Amino acid sequence: MGLATTDDGRDGYVTFVECHQHRLLRAAYLVCGNRHQAEDLLQDALLKLALRWPTVRHGDPAAYVRAILYRDAVSWWRRRRREWLAAYPPERAAQEGDGALRLALRDALDHLPPRQRAVLVLRYFEDLTEAATAEALGVTVGTVKSQCHAALRRLREVAPELGRDDGLASGMEVKS
Repeated sequence: MGLATTDDGRDGYVTFVECHQHRLLRAAYLVCGNRHQAEDLLQDALLKLALRWPTVRHGDPAAYVRAILYRDAVSWWRRRRREWLAAYPPERAAQEGDGALRLALRDALDHLPPRQRAVLVLRYFEDLTEAATAEALGVTVGTVKSQCHAALRRLREVAPELGRDDGLASGMEVKS
């Protein structure tokens, strides 16, 4: 079975990958905290997309890939349950003055279980709704809400400096 049966389909896949690979790699990194694992997750997700491209291309291929990334990251973590050394995030150098905050956020995210981390990345980095996050992870909206609440509470515990006005992205504040 080929990746696509027509040149048009193949070109569409290549164009999609060229346009979305960097953002998807950043999202994968944020979920797993390890650049090499993020690259592997993205490669696997893009391969799965390529195999389904003729049917997925007419919908939302980015959502399809994100769902694969987050589900595979959680599954991978469950299978391997060992500590990973964190690499520097792909691309984007830290802005002047926010390096310490970025490090604090990265370290705080390392203290979260994979599902909570995935919920935060989908909700606040990918800016998905609760319903879209639930669909991507294959859980209920209630689970997304409870995991998000627990994750934000844990982030406040391990890194209180992220709760300041200049801290964690303003979208990550929860009104209790």
